[in-house]
Amino acid sequence: MIIILKPDTPEDGPEVREVLRQVGRFPSLSARTCAIEGSSRAVVEIYLIGPTAQVPEQTFAELPGVERVVRVSQKYRLLGSHAADLESMGFEHNGVRFDQETLHVFAGLCAVDTPAHVDQTMAALGKAGLRTTRMGAFKPRTSPYEFQGLGATCLPWVFDSAGKHGLRVIAMEITHEDQLDEIRAALAKTGAPVGVMLQIGTRNAQNFELLKLVGQQRDFPVLFKRGMGITLEESLNACEYIASEGNRNIVFCLRGVKTHLGDPHRNFVDFSHVPVVRRLTRMPVCVDPSHSVGRRDRGPEGLLDIFHATAQGVIAGCNMILVDIHPAPAAALCDGPQALLMEELPRFLEDVAIVREAYERRVTAVRRNR
Repeated sequence: MIIILKPDTPEDGPEVREVLRQVGRFPSLSARTCAIEGSSRAVVEIYLIGPTAQVPEQTFAELPGVERVVRVSQKYRLLGSHAADLESMGFEHNGVRFDQETLHVFAGLCAVDTPAHVDQTMAALGKAGLRTTRMGAFKPRTSPYEFQGLGATCLPWVFDSAGKHGLRVIAMEITHEDQLDEIRAALAKTGAPVGVMLQIGTRNAQNFELLKLVGQQRDFPVLFKRGMGITLEESLNACEYIASEGNRNIVFCLRGVKTHLGDPHRNFVDFSHVPVVRRLTRMPVCVDPSHSVGRRDRGPEGLLDIFHATAQGVIAGCNMILVDIHPAPAAALCDGPQALLMEELPRFLEDVAIVREAYERRVTAVRRNR
């Protein structure tokens, strides 16, 4: 059960305290309070955890300050939409807004290699008007003999370069709790010139202790990548692990699934699930065309397959794009064959803008004809 307070009710106000007092009448229930920053308004939601089937809605619906009470399904209790027109799980991080209405391009290095490559990339992104990027410092790999990332040693100069070129948020994968402390230390050392979005990679999609860890902290939002070989439901439930620990600032990323049916691409592109995730949950949805396609093949019209896959996600309403780019892909230490060239970035962004405009026209048309 979710109790939704009227807009702009303070999280520590008397209305919230009265709801919590009423919850205390039911010994089998516990309550968690969360402030939701929707695209048009801010509301406080109180989640009742436990057997709520026999709890009368009127107990809470008639309290001062309560807008409505929503009974939730068993699935995705905290993140689900529950067919009730609930507020999007939007949030703001370092001045950048993320919700189901926005669209951001996170272009950058799959794996950080040299200061020169990082600075060239950041400069190009800043010049193109982007304020978000991806940079891999910690890289879990299939083989123990492959490059595992530079780790904490590169964080200070990555953060400095981002700040110098006006980048506001970096998506960065972590694989262990110690890396969270290393990111905090590097941000403190450099004066926090940029915000960090913690990425949970596909190999850790069901590392439940790591999911709980990133859920327990509130400093950084989380980008969760769908597990490459598990169902969509299992991946969404993994996000519930994060949310159940308190951090609901989560973006769900579709990155392709592992199956021989995806050949000749690296993975089977699953971007048709963009509207599915937006319908089932309140999370913003990201697509990762680089790791889905995994190669630089072109269609007969001259567009890269990565452009086409990106367009599939954008036309379906995605809110974020994670794409690899590199100043010298042949010298990249990880996933160079799938990286865009620096000179391809303006064309890529133009293509995204064209498709986004088409998506918005589709939405306008369907709303006009309702």
